[in-house]
Amino acid sequence: MSGIIIIGAGQAAASLAVKLRGQGYEAPITVMGDEPVTPYQRPPLSKAYLLGEMPVDRLTLRADGFWADQDITLRLGAPVTSINRAAKTVIQGGETAGYEQLALTTGATPRYLPAAMGGHLFGVFTVRTLADVDAMAPHFSNGARLVVIGGGYIGLEAAAVASKLGLKVTLIESAARILGRVACAETANAVRTMHADHGVTILEGAAISRITGDTHATGVDLADGRHLPADFIITGIGITPNTDLAKAADLVIDNGIAVDEHGRTADPAIWAAGDCASFPHQSGRLRLESVGNAIDMAECVAENMLGANRVYQPKPWFWSDQFDTKLQIAGLGTGYDRIVARDSEGQSFWYFKGPTLLAIDALNAPRAYMIGKRLIEAGRSPDPETLPMVADLKALL
Repeated sequence: MSGIIIIGAGQAAASLAVKLRGQGYEAPITVMGDEPVTPYQRPPLSKAYLLGEMPVDRLTLRADGFWADQDITLRLGAPVTSINRAAKTVIQGGETAGYEQLALTTGATPRYLPAAMGGHLFGVFTVRTLADVDAMAPHFSNGARLVVIGGGYIGLEAAAVASKLGLKVTLIESAARILGRVACAETANAVRTMHADHGVTILEGAAISRITGDTHATGVDLADGRHLPADFIITGIGITPNTDLAKAADLVIDNGIAVDEHGRTADPAIWAAGDCASFPHQSGRLRLESVGNAIDMAECVAENMLGANRVYQPKPWFWSDQFDTKLQIAGLGTGYDRIVARDSEGQSFWYFKGPTLLAIDALNAPRAYMIGKRLIEAGRSPDPETLPMVADLKALL
């Protein structure tokens, strides 16, 4: 085998392979993944799929037969165990395959609570893969008690689904508030109120002592002495980029697999994209955990593998579905010093640093999201003083 090998079989891998073919690349393309299923969407796992509103065949990114039609080989169900940079080979399932260029789209792994805290017990789940969700789904019975550990988007989405299915849900966040790393206090307040209105109990500033139980989780002990009984537990305490394979191959690791502005690692034949990769941004490095980044960066890398020499310019966008609310986010709010709120056509919160618009959170406000996103991408900023009074946001464009 020669041509291009892509390690990882998620959104970034699929986008990269499809882009290569779309750009006219005719040599072999092989996608290697450890899950035994064709590339699929992850965001619906904690939303529509868990609710039973999306069947498994709708999760797949491409229809049956697409990969064969495009002459893209999928080698699934076994991890790649090593990369030999000198020989330009990889080993998967005991078999050696050669490459001309290699792309690492290895994604990320959920952080787990240690066994000493009960993280190993039956009935403790994470939300990352199809197998994860299939394993927890039978526990979602009306009246069951669920404790969610972690007040980020994954935890909140799981709590919303469970509440809609009639479970008694308590969400624990050890930090002072939910969404502390990823959203302003105003957005967190709106989300907290929404969950409270649907019967979800949110405990903030609540440190965990341990998960109780001998073999099966029975609840959570908090550091302040409270005990929360539970029939099962979901942890959403962040993810860690999958860098072990790259590290073993002596590639540079810096908050992920370090790549240059084109997506290339220190080895000129090896590239990386998606959740696992960090790239130069402003005066430091940035790693984005989102579908948008996985698609955009993978497509840029595909072009650069074919000689385009294009600098990757991230255009961050994210979304989260909770109950009947769609939260859409554009831009990066890091370093903001002011939030401007608009309450017309849904709620939206605009992040400013001085006069510069950095990001927007829009809750059931698709028009505000669309216009805010276009302004951020164009490097334009509305006047923060008059923004709340603007009657027609489109005029800002």
